[in-house]
Amino acid sequence: MSNNFAKLRFTKSHEWALLEANGTVIVGISDHAQASLGDVVFVELPEIGVNCDTKSQAGVVESVKSASDIYAPIAGEVVAVNEELSISPELLNSDPYNTWIFRIKPSNLADLEKLLDIVSYQAIINR
Repeated sequence: MSNNFAKLRFTKSHEWALLEANGTVIVGISDHAQASLGDVVFVELPEIGVNCDTKSQAGVVESVKSASDIYAPIAGEVVAVNEELSISPELLNSDPYNTWIFRIKPSNLADLEKLLDIVSYQAIINR
């Protein structure tokens, strides 16, 4: 995914979203988010088939320090979850931009344009 880094879109709550060729959007957490959380020990994945609104809670990431809600960056239906995170949640720490949490079928692709590009996101986290 590192070659798609410029295509990532971000939320102010530190989720990233990437549009795939098939029209689904993969969602994960940023490096800033995983670093703030510390060692991730558990990921509560959303249920497949659930319809999310923009910014609705879709899951939870728990670390040794705290727990943080994962929000849907766009509205749509959850079509897949990364079951590997049930066994190895620490993947979010070791490779946050290549470890996705869920895939969503967008209700409106234009919602992606409302998210932050990498430059705008970095400006927020560097304040």
